[in-house]
Amino acid sequence: MSHIDHDDRDDDLREVPSAAPTLPPSLEPRLAGREWHRNLVGAAGAQVYRLHRPGSPDLYLKQGDGETAAAIADEFARLSWLAGRWPVPAVEHFEWRGGSAWLLTHAQPGRTAYEWLQDDPDRAPAIVAALGRCLRQLHELPIDACPFNANHRLQLALARQRLEAGLIDASDFDDARQGWTAQQVWSALTGLLPLAEDPVLCHGDFSLDNILMNEYGEVTGIIDLGRAGVADRHHDLAILSNNLDEFGPELQQVLFTAYGLDAPDARKLEFHLLLDECF
Repeated sequence: MSHIDHDDRDDDLREVPSAAPTLPPSLEPRLAGREWHRNLVGAAGAQVYRLHRPGSPDLYLKQGDGETAAAIADEFARLSWLAGRWPVPAVEHFEWRGGSAWLLTHAQPGRTAYEWLQDDPDRAPAIVAALGRCLRQLHELPIDACPFNANHRLQLALARQRLEAGLIDASDFDDARQGWTAQQVWSALTGLLPLAEDPVLCHGDFSLDNILMNEYGEVTGIIDLGRAGVADRHHDLAILSNNLDEFGPELQQVLFTAYGLDAPDARKLEFHLLLDECF
């Protein structure tokens, strides 16, 4: 799910000091002497660490097994393709070994949009407007050569597989659907079909914790791109506008106006929020 569940954590609990995990031989010498911090926000099944050494840029290591390893490999492929096209983390190392994956990237500057909104609410309209402009720029990138398909038909097929396998976590649904069953979400989702696709290059999880900004309100980087691909623009708009509820529903219109869409398709927004509950 792409909604935010921060549990009122303070900034210092977004990560905790950690021992280094077991590393493949290729990474042990490269990462020796660094301080390890385990990330607590939005790991989605992976283990995520920030690695610090005085005098050197921070690095991030993401590790996972099984299905999570496949998701990390998906992210590596997308980061490789997006390099030079968009301000994404630079890949330092990727490795797949025995069903496990390790992805080592350079940290990007800035703090998350969520942190800025939380700490400086008076600047919320300007921050959200910057996010809308950033998302529009992403959606304007050419898609003719994009090898990653994330359209709603493919996502529905994957969601159906997860439903039948019992993998949809109803306890993690958004507040609007608390108490629903996975089958109820699926029925509501399919009840909104058919939908005409308006394809653009989507991030896939354009949430406030995945957007980094500097003190001037400028977007400095985007992270967690494992679900990026060609999809309807309302996929990203639905996730981000839903995130903004926590900071005031009036910010949603600020987002849509800055994006350049005065009247978003409410049906598509609802569809993509329901679809996101399945992942």
